[in-house]
Amino acid sequence: MKPAGAPDDAAAEAIASLTREVADFPAPGIAFKDLTPVFADAAGLAAVTDALARAAAGADVVAGVDARGFLLAGAVATRLGLGALAVRKGGKLPPPVLSESYQLEYAQAVLEIPAEGIDLAGRRVVILDDVLATGGTLAAARRLLQRAGAEVVAAAVVLELADMGGRAAVAPLQLVSLRLI
Repeated sequence: MKPAGAPDDAAAEAIASLTREVADFPAPGIAFKDLTPVFADAAGLAAVTDALARAAAGADVVAGVDARGFLLAGAVATRLGLGALAVRKGGKLPPPVLSESYQLEYAQAVLEIPAEGIDLAGRRVVILDDVLATGGTLAAARRLLQRAGAEVVAAAVVLELADMGGRAAVAPLQLVSLRLI
């Protein structure tokens, strides 16, 4: 088994071969990286899940960012025998909630988690998401989870768009990217 953060050839190959690029979505000038075909492929999903599970080793809880991060967090949490926390887009959870506003490369957004019913105080959390672009989403998720008392120990993404500067936005948080483009 490879250590956390080590390149994973099976995952990188699945991501490279199965990712679909959609021009001008969700806004003009954005080249959306659709990972749905990776997740729909049994071998691709298994490779990605295995690699992300290595990155999340040592966590108490895995937090998945809305919406593809939910799929990843559920798969990884099951693999590791952990719980999964859904970090939701604003307006999707009943009150009370903790919320965090942030800027996307094309819009303003809000993330939320329940303010009651889940005790995150002192728990080691790894955040999972599909794509790292500007880092706004991961940085907001980190701030939100920290405000809830969690110790955010790392983040892992399936695909990192290197020229968007996201890694710097989440530094010094340990970050694992399964494929860098």
